[in-house]
Amino acid sequence: MLKKRDFALIVLAVIIVAFLWAAPEESTSRVPYDDTHRPYFEMVKKEGKKAAEKHCETCHNAEGVPFPAEHPPKFRCLFCHKLEETPSS
Repeated sequence: MLKKRDFALIVLAVIIVAFLWAAPEESTSRVPYDDTHRPYFEMVKKEGKKAAEKHCETCHNAEGVPFPAEHPPKFRCLFCHKLEETPSS
């Protein structure tokens, strides 16, 4: 026989699963694995994301590749923008 506590836990689990199921698809663009970005993929592997992010604004700025008006703070690029899968070697 289920106790109230067990029933509440099951209901909570169903709510959490339903919430995650309804989550929107990933909408941020991925960092492409191209000639321009390839050095940063290596930098992420060797030094981590924060080291690589320091170089993003070199190109991604008002004079180069501008940010959309609603873009969040620009110092944590790789928090939202995931790296594309690299081809297998």
